[in-house]
Formats: sequence, C-alpha cells, structure tokens
Amino acid sequence: MFRYTKATALREGIVWVVALLTLMPFYFLIATALKPDEELLTTGTSAPPSRPTLENFTEVLSSGGDNNILLALLHSVVITVGSIAGLVAFGSLAAYVLARTTHRWGSVTFYLFLVAILLPTQLGLVPLYIGARQIGLVGSMWGMIILYVGTLMPLAVFLYAGFFRNLPRDYEEAAALDGASPARVFFRVVLPLMAPATGTVAILTGLIVWNDFFSALIFLGGSDNQTLPVSMYYYVGSLVSAWNKIFAIVIISMVPILAFYLFAQKKFIQGFAGGIK
Repeated sequence: MFRYTKATALREGIVWVVALLTLMPFYFLIATALKPDEELLTTGTSAPPSRPTLENFTEVLSSGGDNNILLALLHSVVITVGSIAGLVAFGSLAAYVLARTTHRWGSVTFYLFLVAILLPTQLGLVPLYIGARQIGLVGSMWGMIILYVGTLMPLAVFLYAGFFRNLPRDYEEAAALDGASPARVFFRVVLPLMAPATGTVAILTGLIVWNDFFSALIFLGGSDNQTLPVSMYYYVGSLVSAWNKIFAIVIISMVPILAFYLFAQKKFIQGFAGGIK
C-alpha cells in the first residue's frame, strides 16, 4: 500500500523545481514574443508584458520579400520532409546490406560511416558548394535535400544498423521460404518491423534539418527558396535586433516540429527503449 512520506514529498519538490527551471526558457520566449516594440526597449526579458499583443505574430506572418515567413516555412517543410524521405529510403537499404553481409568490406564500410559521423560537416562545405554550383544546385531545394541526405546518411545508417543486427533472421527466412524475393522481404517484412528505428531516424534528422542555419545560409542565401532560420536572420541587425519578432518566429517554427514529435513520439520512445517486440 502506497504511503506518502517525507521522502516522497522531497522527491516531488525536486521534480517541480527541475520542471520549473526547464520551463523558464519557454516563459522568456513567450513573454518577449507578446511584448510591443516600445515595451521591449524599456523592460527586461524576465518582466511579463503589461500589454500582451499578437501584433508581432501578425506582422511576421504578413511580411513579404526576404522576410516572407509563410513562404520560408513552406520551404523548410518541403526540404525537411524530402530529406527525411531520402534518409529513410537510402539509409535503411544501406544499413540492411551492411548488417546482413558476411564479407569483410561490410565491416570496413560501416566503420567508415562511423568516422563520417565524427567529422564536422563544415569541413566539406567549400568543395560541396563548388560542386553544387557547377551542376546548378545552389539556391535549389533539391540541392538542399541532396546535401542533407548525403551529410546525414552516416547517422541514419548507424541508427538503422543497430536495429537490423538485433532483428532475428527467422522473419526473413520464413518469408524467403514462402517465395518472397529479397526486395519483397525487405519492404514487406523487415522495414515494417523497423518502425521504431524509422521514427528515431525521422525525428533526429528532421530536427537537424529543420533547425540548420549555416548550410541553408550558404546554399540558399539570396535565393527565393530560403528556409525559416535564414529568414529569421533578417530581423537581426548590427545595432538593434527585433527580439520580440524573432521570438515570435521561433514559436511559429516550433509548432510543426512539435506536432511531428507528438505524432511520432511513440515510435521514438520505442526506438530508444530497445527494439522489437
């Protein structure tokens, strides 16, 4: 029978303190986004808005040109969804081959993928930019999707390979005995069992692509296909930064990724908890 003791109260108090500390950045974010311009200059970031307003949201959503947030939001969605689709498709196939092969080259290739995870992407941006410019992919959403699929492929292969190694071969052997081809075994038997891994890959890589600023600034800066982080950058000035509008854009950018996380959180938790039942 459960008894509420002093130790239980102490644990609950600690949990509440940690929760409040975790929510403090969200308080600053929302409080600043609701402040008008004149109040932003006279009060600190910790002070709540005396006259909360949604003008910052309406202004950034109705802006045009380089500050067209709705168009930038659409570009971010297209690039993120396209990158996730490519990583799931190619990453799962590559990881399945590397996990199931018995040849020495499979282990060597897998370790090369691990090395690629450790290397910073920024080291190869200059040759990547030169190559993308030569084939006309600079300023293109297709170019960004190809870039993200290539740079995040090692992470996707690493995550998928761990799951494939823990998957018993009995499923594949049973499907092969029923006459299924290798491609049919993978797409109809193996890949559906990898739903937790797919959720993990989609969320982790999706967050990286969605929040990426540097690569998008280099490859899409000055084009008509700018993403949300790049469009947000135009509100940052050398003398005065419109932090209330920047924080409003941050809140807008959080909505799609939070909705996606709520949709895929079950698979994400299963992926970290361990596998296949």
